[in-house]
Amino acid sequence: MQRLVLASNNPGKLGEFGTLLAPLGFEVIPQGQLGIAEAEEPFATFVENALTKARHASRLAGLPALADDSGICVDALDGAPGVYSARYAQLVGKPKSDAANNAHLISQLAGKLNRHAHYYCVLVLVRHADDPRPLIAEGVWAGEVVDAPRGNAGFGYDPHFLLPHLGKTAAELSADEKNAVSHRALALKALTERLRTPGFMNGCL
Repeated sequence: MQRLVLASNNPGKLGEFGTLLAPLGFEVIPQGQLGIAEAEEPFATFVENALTKARHASRLAGLPALADDSGICVDALDGAPGVYSARYAQLVGKPKSDAANNAHLISQLAGKLNRHAHYYCVLVLVRHADDPRPLIAEGVWAGEVVDAPRGNAGFGYDPHFLLPHLGKTAAELSADEKNAVSHRALALKALTERLRTPGFMNGCL
């Protein structure tokens, strides 16, 4: 197994990435297990934040690193929370938590009829901290925001993210169902296709 540091301490992400990358021979290690603190995310775009996190983790771990930056983008809020999804409630002085973020999102949507939204994920993998050719992949998962939470699985905004064609929220899906269709799964599918290229992790391609 090749060790790969995940530039996140989110247990939900660790579980998803660990499950999806294990068949390719990767052991995913959360950066916190190596004593690496989270990097700052000062940028306005997902890809810049993900690249910063990946380089930070790789430099301190001395290992290849994978980072994602992901979030929910709501049409009626001009794409917010976007890159601020994980700390949306903190923007109004509330504590950082899934519950607080969800409550703030629903409050911002009060009275708005357009509930269309999408989850977006960009993945960045660097073979070393100064990798000049980081591998970048993205995925988009369309749905709608509902006021009342449903389901106990998933994390983040999943209980409020409805998939109309399934009649379920993301939090009502099994892990296998989510890992087949989510924004993170779609981005990871694109990434793993490249990882299957012989020699890629050695920097030959």
